[in-house]
Amino acid sequence: MANGASRLIVALIVGGGIAVAGFFVSGGLERFRMADRTIAVKGLAEKDVEADFAIWTLSFRRAGNEFAGVQQALAADREKVLAFLKAQGFKDDELEARPLAVQDLLARDYAQGNVPFRFNGSGQVLIRSARVTEVAQAALALDPLIQSGVQFSGDGEGAAGPRYQLRGFNDIKAPLLAEATRNAREQAEKFATEAGAKLGPLKSANQGVIRITGDDGNDFDDGSSRSKRLRVVSSFEYELR
Repeated sequence: MANGASRLIVALIVGGGIAVAGFFVSGGLERFRMADRTIAVKGLAEKDVEADFAIWTLSFRRAGNEFAGVQQALAADREKVLAFLKAQGFKDDELEARPLAVQDLLARDYAQGNVPFRFNGSGQVLIRSARVTEVAQAALALDPLIQSGVQFSGDGEGAAGPRYQLRGFNDIKAPLLAEATRNAREQAEKFATEAGAKLGPLKSANQGVIRITGDDGNDFDDGSSRSKRLRVVSSFEYELR
């Protein structure tokens, strides 16, 4: 009988310990040590923001058997692209026309004599603008350029779409870290109360790394999404009294 009672008491103690541990883990407790009277917690903060800058590279190409013809076609395409972007309201200081490039495929060391066209050329127009909405709208309005004969490149960025950035990151960073700090302290105070102690001064802190992801579910931001999610997990250690 005595042995049965002992086993029951041990089971209750173990079960209670598991329940308390489960509560702490679900709440974000990282370490709780009564021996040296400290508690370590993690604070989480997340925020959804919109990109504040866009970079769009429009790459186009031409091919032919006459150098001059390819070069002239590329120059005409570049003027069409610039005219299109200016018609969309973009200013000269937002646009950059890069030099045209024409390559003689037969002049290469590894040239093959059966190429369909001897000359292959390309050009690029870049737009850099803080008017993110206007850039996104322009990216959806390329049909007239394509119908006019502009051949956008399919490799690299081409005309696949703008890349969106968050250049005002530092303005968002401080409030986000402050939120993570508040979150951690609230947890620490709750845990201390549950343990029958009082929360003491902060012993150490690690603000962690702020991760930026898009709204497409990926674990990284490839720049294709205008909506950004910022997430930070900060670590703090407090003394207990």
